[in-house]
Amino acid sequence: MKRLLITLLALCTWSLTGAQRQSILLNRNWSYTPGWERSLTENTTTVNLPHTWNSDALSGKPDYYRGLGGYLKAIEIPKSWQGRRLFLRFGGANSVCDLYVNGKHAGQHRGGYTAFAWEITRYVNFGSRNILWVQVNNAPDWNLLPLTGDFNIYGGLYRDVELIMTPSTHIALNEHGSSGLYVTPTRVSDEQADVNVLSCIRGGSGTLAEVSFILRDAQGNILNRQSRRVKLDNNGQSDVGATFSIEQPHLWSPESPYLYDMETRVSSSDGYDTVRQNFGLRWFEVDDANRFCLNGKPLQIRGVCRVEDWDGIGNALRRQNHQRDIELMKEMGVNAVRCAYFPNDPYFLELCDRNGILVWSEIPLVGAEQYRNTGFNDSEAFMENARTQLREMVHQQYNHPSVVWWGLFDQLMQRGDDPLLLVRELNKIADEEGGHRLTVAASNQDGDLNFVTDLIGFNQFMGWTSGSPEEFAEWTSDLRSGYPDLRSGVSEYGAGGSIYQWADSLARPDYAGPWHPEQWQTWFHETYWSVIAAKPSFWGTFVWTMFDYGAAHRTDGARPGIADYGVVTFDRSVRKDAFYFYKANWNRTEPFVHIVDKRHEVRNRPIQTIRVFSNQRDVELFVNGQSQGLHTNDSLGRFVWEKVQLRPGENTIEAVEPMHQTRDRAVIVIREELLLPSSSLSGGTSRSTSTTRLRPSYRQ
Repeated sequence: MKRLLITLLALCTWSLTGAQRQSILLNRNWSYTPGWERSLTENTTTVNLPHTWNSDALSGKPDYYRGLGGYLKAIEIPKSWQGRRLFLRFGGANSVCDLYVNGKHAGQHRGGYTAFAWEITRYVNFGSRNILWVQVNNAPDWNLLPLTGDFNIYGGLYRDVELIMTPSTHIALNEHGSSGLYVTPTRVSDEQADVNVLSCIRGGSGTLAEVSFILRDAQGNILNRQSRRVKLDNNGQSDVGATFSIEQPHLWSPESPYLYDMETRVSSSDGYDTVRQNFGLRWFEVDDANRFCLNGKPLQIRGVCRVEDWDGIGNALRRQNHQRDIELMKEMGVNAVRCAYFPNDPYFLELCDRNGILVWSEIPLVGAEQYRNTGFNDSEAFMENARTQLREMVHQQYNHPSVVWWGLFDQLMQRGDDPLLLVRELNKIADEEGGHRLTVAASNQDGDLNFVTDLIGFNQFMGWTSGSPEEFAEWTSDLRSGYPDLRSGVSEYGAGGSIYQWADSLARPDYAGPWHPEQWQTWFHETYWSVIAAKPSFWGTFVWTMFDYGAAHRTDGARPGIADYGVVTFDRSVRKDAFYFYKANWNRTEPFVHIVDKRHEVRNRPIQTIRVFSNQRDVELFVNGQSQGLHTNDSLGRFVWEKVQLRPGENTIEAVEPMHQTRDRAVIVIREELLLPSSSLSGGTSRSTSTTRLRPSYRQ
């Protein structure tokens, strides 16, 4: 506590000189107690944020704890801060959060995936010790999104907590949890871009202030500045705007993610407050041919879905976790990510801004066919919570150039209470407040819900939950011919795959069973992408999923509680074969060679088919030092050597790309007999027919 006090006093001495905003991270040394106790008990532990109490969910426990947890912290507030305004800002608390300051209730927030801030000035004791008690509750709540879903509802303070001090006249912190600064590019072209700026100023009634806006380029050079003198209204508020024009702008794109900087400063008799936000200039649309176009040029979306959690830490990700996810996505050649189920951490969006990755961000309005839960009820409290969560998402993510799609629902059903009117209302809110983005939804059925948003995506799992992957081509053709004007994409497609399981024959496994051999997942993705690449007919497609993720209710696959749809494992340590297939098709800049199925080292048949993925033109295969021939890329990054003779015992397999000498190596051991689980052949290879041709199959 003494160390924290010294830190605050040092900051205070400097801040009074400049009289400007100070932000102090309060992530360390919280006392956590499960349950409702407001005092330290024998169950109290010291934790650092981000934190979740749901390690039980990560062990595959379907009845993982969903209830109350309390966080206690003492902080010293310097006496010299009197006359300033103090706020606590929470990056995320799942799902309902109540704050008590010195025993007084300061506020409640309902919704686990967006930020919120409360002013605590009137509750604190300046110059003395203050007690923060934060009660978090992730229990199921019929009036709170989400009602269901194929993911874990991890409880806790799983994002940053900040103490923010501002002058009395300041830029708003409680405008739906946003920065209080909104930057809106308009009329963007290669020749010129107009930028509208709005700053929300708050303070005392009738206060006189000067509001300045400063525009900088990516190198920090000032391009332009403007100032306004304002008088706050009787409520102590004023929303101040300005417009800038930029000649020959640098446009933001995956190839060149150029970021400008906008600073707003409010100065008054009690000091000044400053906020800076990066932004990018781009324009986009889906044209009459159903192509996504960025800055006037068609862009094939190489999309993946990301569920924000990690093995061992749940949803309590640190910055290095987000950075690692971006590194893997960039390596694979991803240019778009659907932040599945709920808004992701703002730092992840910053990384997407910097790395040129387009973002589909969505609220947790989620249905789930397999749980017989429509994901919706028509109580006013539930619908108001949906509106609130949407507004918080679009206001907080407003300035991110990477965010181009607002997602309104996933797998909702029109059965029982009908969500159609709510979805229409949400679509209107996103259009009016969302900063010229496209609205979208992920559907798994026919119905009127598919015609509300600007775009629609279908979740497609033919070849996993039923049928064969080859049926995807027929479904695509039927969709185009039946609904030629529907701006449709594929919001999910995927199959499970375990790096610990391999089958001798290529047969669809039972998706609900424990046997998910990796090569079926690989074949599934090869089949789907071959259709997508051969005749692009969707505005975008998204692989389900980039990473394995936690789903405690699941009993299928090699590890209970883990959905193994990812092309990378839950701990991010292993890239599955499907990862390299997409890398061969999506990443043309980093030469590589990858031998498929090389984790299956021990086999029982001496005659083998050896397959290789590479983004290069030619690859030569060597077996025990002997060349098996030079093969050429089949246009999908695949190289196949049939009927390769291996000797009993150990065999060294090497694939070499001759120009760059890029290579990969594997060892295969041949023995006479290898018993495989009988379940590896379940499902057969028969082709089934969907009863409704235009209806996508749902994720199980």
